[in-house]
Amino acid sequence: MALTDGARRKNGWPVDSITQAALGAAMGELLLGRKLGNRALAWGALFGTIPDLDVMLSPFLDTARKLDVHRGLSHSLLFMIAASFGLAGLLQKRWKRDKVSKARAGWFVFLALSTHVLIDCFTVYGTMVFSPFSNYRVGFNNLFIIDLFYTLPLLVTLVWGGFLTKKDPKRLKLCVRGLLISTGYVGLSLGAKFWVSSAFDADLARRKVKFERRMEAPTPFNILLWRSVVDRGDELWIGYRSVFESSSTPVKWVVIPRQREAFATVADTREAKTVDGFSDGWWIARKTATGVWLADMRFGETRSWEKKETVDLRPVFSWLLSYKDEGDRLRTLPRETRNTGEILKRMGGRIFGNREKWEGYPRLTGNPASLPEQLNWED
Repeated sequence: MALTDGARRKNGWPVDSITQAALGAAMGELLLGRKLGNRALAWGALFGTIPDLDVMLSPFLDTARKLDVHRGLSHSLLFMIAASFGLAGLLQKRWKRDKVSKARAGWFVFLALSTHVLIDCFTVYGTMVFSPFSNYRVGFNNLFIIDLFYTLPLLVTLVWGGFLTKKDPKRLKLCVRGLLISTGYVGLSLGAKFWVSSAFDADLARRKVKFERRMEAPTPFNILLWRSVVDRGDELWIGYRSVFESSSTPVKWVVIPRQREAFATVADTREAKTVDGFSDGWWIARKTATGVWLADMRFGETRSWEKKETVDLRPVFSWLLSYKDEGDRLRTLPRETRNTGEILKRMGGRIFGNREKWEGYPRLTGNPASLPEQLNWED
């Protein structure tokens, strides 16, 4: 299960913006705190959220264009540099009485924007850092889009420091401590990813499974349970592993046919090319009466256990692509959130080794034109 950055637009978009604002506020405190006091926190929070203002273009774009634009130019190195040089002089004039130099103002803008982009690069969605020269999406896949263990240390230390005077040296010390704790958590996530990735690789090697590529990402709100997706050409394998499991513990792999023949019927359309590029090819496809159902399997799946000994897997991020060449042919399907509490409860159990309540006979759901599709597995 993964309520990802793709899902946030409907299910609480501002939540991850709190993280971006906190990072920006921390940059404001580091560079401007002793001169501006709490105004530095406010300005930092503002600049820390600016890259995500690309969502304001959404009402004027079709679904495919939205996928192209979000985390695009506004998250690029070019934008960060241009904004830093372009705004440095204006901010220096605004803060003239506070004796903020042009160089310091420019570095503030750059760091507030770049830390936003950096934290986005840690997630699955991918960020076009090199736009407009390249559409390549940078994604390290080591953090979930919302992780309180990362955000809370920043928030607590910034709020605490906000009650102190701008000349109090404790303000800066608190900010640095918050950043060190959060940065340490990022380091732990990278270490956890390296360990589980090696364990997944060992499991596939024992089975003598050949594959083209593989990716791992953490499950929601933690870095203890990880999900792997294996590309075997005509099928994807999906499995989970906890950091508390031995590397010799076998993985239960769910096998999902990709059905390339279904994708081929729309492969030449702009929308299908966009989905293929956005998902980095991690899609599955199914024909419907009016078009093709597409799902990006990087983002995980919600789970339900309504039928005994069976687990229904519903991709979080999916679309319907219509054959009709009119209007917005690509329609984003709504996410399933009605049993989120049950999923999180079972996910907590899975972290500590309770595999039975997490797994079952797998079925693929979410395709509105089809009954649940029985899937195979390897254990």
